[in-house]
Amino acid sequence: MRTVELGGTGMEVPALGLGCVGLSEFYGPTDREQSLATLRKAAELGVTLLDTSDYYGIDFANELLIAEFLAEHGHDGISVATKFATIRKPGTGDLVGVRSDPEHVRNACEASLRRLGVDHIDLYYLHHPDFTTPIEDTVGAMAELVAAGKVRHLGLSNVTAEQLRAGHGVHPITAVQNEWSLFTREYEDSVVSVCAELGIGFVAYSPFSRGFLTGQITSTDGLAADDMRCDLPRFDSANAEHNAGLLAPIRRVADARGVTMAQIALAWVLQRADAHGITVIPIPGTRSRRRLQENVGALDITLTDTELAALEPIAAQVKGDRMPPPPDLDA
Repeated sequence: MRTVELGGTGMEVPALGLGCVGLSEFYGPTDREQSLATLRKAAELGVTLLDTSDYYGIDFANELLIAEFLAEHGHDGISVATKFATIRKPGTGDLVGVRSDPEHVRNACEASLRRLGVDHIDLYYLHHPDFTTPIEDTVGAMAELVAAGKVRHLGLSNVTAEQLRAGHGVHPITAVQNEWSLFTREYEDSVVSVCAELGIGFVAYSPFSRGFLTGQITSTDGLAADDMRCDLPRFDSANAEHNAGLLAPIRRVADARGVTMAQIALAWVLQRADAHGITVIPIPGTRSRRRLQENVGALDITLTDTELAALEPIAAQVKGDRMPPPPDLDA
C-alpha cells in the first residue's frame, strides 16, 4: 500500500481508507465478528485510515467497535478519524440535533477519546456545521484540542467552500470530507478548488454512491426496511431505473479491462488527484473482505483519456438528490 501526505500538515495516510459506518448501521443487519474480521483484513492490506464518527451506530456502536479492534491490534500504524456534531437519542438513535459550539467540541472529543480507548485522535472532523455557530468558533475550539495533544489533525466534513476557507484561516485544515463520485461532482468547482488553493486534502466518502455505481444495488428491491438507501431519492423507483441506465459506460470500460465496475468507479475518484492538483483519499465502505481486496486492486488502474471521456457525462444526467431532505427537528 502506497502512502501519501494528506494536505500540507504532514499527515501520512494510505492511498485508500476504509469507511466504517456500514460495519455498525445504515446498510442492513451487521455482524460484530464479521466487522472485526474486516478491520483485521484492512490492517493486513495496509488500509489503515479508519473513518468513524460518534454518529455511526446506535449508542456510539461504531466507535466502540473500533475500540475493540484497537485493543487487539494497537493504535500504532492505524490512523483513526472520527467526527462530532450530530446528537442522537440514546437507545433509538433518533437524530436530536446538531451542535458545533465550542463547549460541545470539547465534550464530544473527551467522550470519543474514552470510547475509542486512545490518548489522541489522529484526524478529528466537524461532521456537520450547525446553523448558529460561526465556523471560526468551532475550529478555534478544535485548535485547542490540538494544542492540548488530544487531536493531531483537523478536518471539516459536509462544508461549503466559504466555510472551509474561514475555518482554515483559524487553524490549518488537513482534510475535507465530502461526497465525491461519478454520480456526485457538485463540489468540484467550489470546495475542491479551495483545497487546491490552500493545500488541503480531500477525503471522498461514498465513492460508489451508496453502492449504485457497483451495478449490484440499483434499486431498493431486497433491501432491509431500515437500510438508509430506502430513503435516498436516487434509489427511488421514479429515478432508479433512469440512473441504472447511466451505468452502461462504466460497465463497458470494466468489461473491456476485465475488472469490476466498482474498481472503475474507484479508479475514477483516485484520478481526481491529478486532475485537480490535490490529494484525494477515497474511503469506500464494505463489510466484505473480498470486496476490500477488490478495492485495493483499483489502485493499480489508470484510466485512459478515452475512458475518462466516456465517463465524463454521467453525473450531469443523474436524477434525484444524493440525500433526503433534512428532518424537521422542531416537529
